[in-house]
Amino acid sequence: MASESQDNPLQAAFSSIDVTASTSAANAGDAAEDVNGLLTGLIRRMITEQETSNALLKELVGQMQAQQRGRADELGKWKQANPELADRCRVAAETLSDVQNEFLMGLTAEVADSEDTLRDSDYMLQEFVDRYGPRLAHLNGVLQVLSQLAANDS
Repeated sequence: MASESQDNPLQAAFSSIDVTASTSAANAGDAAEDVNGLLTGLIRRMITEQETSNALLKELVGQMQAQQRGRADELGKWKQANPELADRCRVAAETLSDVQNEFLMGLTAEVADSEDTLRDSDYMLQEFVDRYGPRLAHLNGVLQVLSQLAANDS
């Protein structure tokens, strides 16, 4: 029989293969446990990081609320110390609000009249933005300040 395995190399190759299922099944079980352990560790680490993020967000929200309360208190004290100026800010804000409405009416009329030109010409669009943009931005900023100073405490 030894001479047959020497004569047939294919038979010699197959006779040396070990096909026991127990070894690979044990390795597969170990691999599954390793994967489960890695996933469990990863999930725990993700939960810990999420809890840390939540704690930081709570602290950030608390700080922002404290800043807003401080500003509101400061504004309230300013209004108590300057009631006449707060009233004048209210009147000025109302007047500028009307001016802003008129300004916006003119701006929107210009857009309606120049729609095709604004779409077709970058130069004309830039001219329009240069003409109306800064005034609109500054007017909005002034109105915001006056409105905050004039706002009634509720």
